[in-house]
Amino acid sequence: MESVISYNGLELSALELILGVALLLLGALLALLLSSLLGKGKTTRLEQHISQMGQQQLAMGEQQAALQGRLAQFSEDSAQRDTLFRETLDTRLEKVSERVGKSIVETQERNSQNLKHLHERLALIDRAQKNIETLSGEVSGLQSLLSNKQARGAFGEKQMQDLISNYLPPNSYTFQATLTNGKRVDALIHLPNDQGDVAVDSKFPMEAWRRMTDADNTPDEETAKKLFARDVLKHLKDISEKYLIFGETHDIAMMFLPSEAVYAELHANFPQVIERGFTQKVMIVSPTTFMATLHTMRAVMKDAAMREQAHIIQKEVGLLTADVTRLDDRVAKLQTHFTQTVDDMRQVRISTKKITKRADKIESLDVQEPEAKVAPEASFKSLQSKAS
Repeated sequence: MESVISYNGLELSALELILGVALLLLGALLALLLSSLLGKGKTTRLEQHISQMGQQQLAMGEQQAALQGRLAQFSEDSAQRDTLFRETLDTRLEKVSERVGKSIVETQERNSQNLKHLHERLALIDRAQKNIETLSGEVSGLQSLLSNKQARGAFGEKQMQDLISNYLPPNSYTFQATLTNGKRVDALIHLPNDQGDVAVDSKFPMEAWRRMTDADNTPDEETAKKLFARDVLKHLKDISEKYLIFGETHDIAMMFLPSEAVYAELHANFPQVIERGFTQKVMIVSPTTFMATLHTMRAVMKDAAMREQAHIIQKEVGLLTADVTRLDDRVAKLQTHFTQTVDDMRQVRISTKKITKRADKIESLDVQEPEAKVAPEASFKSLQSKAS
């Protein structure tokens, strides 16, 4: 049992403490009884009291033993309950620790995955930011390019030249060609069969277009549209007067617009400008429609080249036919030689078979020595007759 009081190395348990208190009470009770009996001088009653005290002491001893047993049982039960409680508590703590550990590991894995995805998205955002910055720089460069009239003209002219050089053969066009009237055109496309050369001039009415877009849904919108139409009509008139020369150029010239938006705006909201262009024999083209036109021109040039080379093709076909005929004759002769060779080989095989048969017959002869002497000439003749 566990100690309750410890003093100077002396340890007392609860049971020992109770027994000591009981003995002290019993001694005090005996002392009182003895003093009372001696004072009265009654020996008999003293003996009776002593006897009763002895019985009471025995009863107290039994109760003390029972109490000690109960205390021991209580202590054992307490120890078992403590052990069971510790085991249960350890088991639960272990399970809780395991769950907490798993939860911490899973949380760390999720956090790691989330950080990984976050880094990937940040990398994508960085790349997108770089692309945006690059695009912004390019847009700024394009804006500065288009704000300069000369640079804008060079931009449209370069775009037109790239399209022509990509879709037409090198000998079918001329850049910056000078006409007989002394005017210089941006590009001159040479059509076959004396159809004339198509003049192509690049124009970009950027200022008028920008004024019109800035004045959208404002009182100045109609004025801006009129100014835009006037600028385009002026370009059409200049091209018609400068680059349409009878007997030198084609009946129709082209005005190249390097902007699809400007081209779409003209066809959508300025039909009178398009009609004026047809009247003045000037066709307005954008990069997309110009590509289609160049495809058509290339097909016309290819067809004309094939027509010009038709007699050469016919001559080459005739020569090819003669070559095929000679090849057929030579193959026939070679076949005759092969046939003769096969027949000669067959005759050779027949001769070899006959020789082989005769050799077999000679080997099968049974040569015996005759009793009478035969002349060598006679024996040789007999062998010849057998062999024949």
